[in-house]
Amino acid sequence: MKKNIVLFFACLCMCGILYAQELNNHPKTISSNDNEELFVYKLYPTSNMWTFIKLDTSTGKLWQVQYDVQGSNRGEVCLSAESQVMEGQEINGRFELYPTQNTWTFIMLDRINGRTWQVQWAFEAENRFVRRLKFSWY
Repeated sequence: MKKNIVLFFACLCMCGILYAQELNNHPKTISSNDNEELFVYKLYPTSNMWTFIKLDTSTGKLWQVQYDVQGSNRGEVCLSAESQVMEGQEINGRFELYPTQNTWTFIMLDRINGRTWQVQWAFEAENRFVRRLKFSWY
């Protein structure tokens, strides 16, 4: 009887070890709970269902991304090709976008030093811009 119990537990342990090894052989899948700072780019939805803002989270570079299901109104437009940090200071997850109540405006935050920018997206080129928000007294 004791021999059967020992044999049963030995088999149970072996199954557990084999299962754990099988889990380690599978590639890691990405879930929304994973650390988002591992990734360089992030898409932010706008209130327009066809338009997103793409952010390089390490440099603060921005693009307006538009998709279209029937026509040819799809592609990317650069909002800011200028890195907001010096070379060597790029860190994934450094920059984050926050929507405002204005349909066309986001605030970009440098999560390391607190600097902020107004990000203005638009369909017309003359209405698109990214401007640093500097401290001022009213």
